[in-house]
Amino acid sequence: MIAIAIDDEPIALDVVKSLASKVPFISLQAVFTNAFEAIAYLQQNQVDLIFLDIKMPDISGIDFLNSLRHPPLVIFTTAYAEHAVKGFELNALDYLLKPFSLSRFLKACNKAEELYSLRKQSTISPEPLHIFIKDGYEQIKVAIDHITYIEAAGNYTQINLQDNSSLSTRMPIGEMLNLLPAKKFIRTHRAFIVAKNRITRFDRVQIWIGTQLIPIGPTYAQCIQDL
Repeated sequence: MIAIAIDDEPIALDVVKSLASKVPFISLQAVFTNAFEAIAYLQQNQVDLIFLDIKMPDISGIDFLNSLRHPPLVIFTTAYAEHAVKGFELNALDYLLKPFSLSRFLKACNKAEELYSLRKQSTISPEPLHIFIKDGYEQIKVAIDHITYIEAAGNYTQINLQDNSSLSTRMPIGEMLNLLPAKKFIRTHRAFIVAKNRITRFDRVQIWIGTQLIPIGPTYAQCIQDL
């Protein structure tokens, strides 16, 4: 986790630097005695965690946190226990009362790492294993890995499968492309979408899926070269 520390007392920052160096998953990138310099730093750099003093001369840590539009995780550090309630009202992750020990510092860091990992996992959407294709009044489940290529044919879009069967739907081919994982499929022509792992060879104007030839449209030629 990338972290910074903000405290108007240099000695307090030295303590945080020393303790952070002992925590393997914390990378303390910068420290600030001036909160406004920290704001400028946050505007230009990605930060996952702030160790933030509450009582500072120009702006309090609470006002500082309130000024951030998208604040990272925050662990308050202060010598004044009476600020703890206000700190937790702002969804601070933890509250370290000075002077704090390595064990107490590590406990706060572990809480930060746990929440950071949970947030990271929640932003990763797993690739779908199947899609549903509308056929009249029915929705037919199709495994994505079974699709070889898709072709626009008149008013219909035809989905060709690995067992040489096919399905037809009135869903436009562009809408079909939006349902498919971009890592696995590529549009080669205004009328064709191809499963990348089914491509056996290609040149400047066409793709082979086994013995099946798929045209490459001029607009999509560069995408094929990037395969």
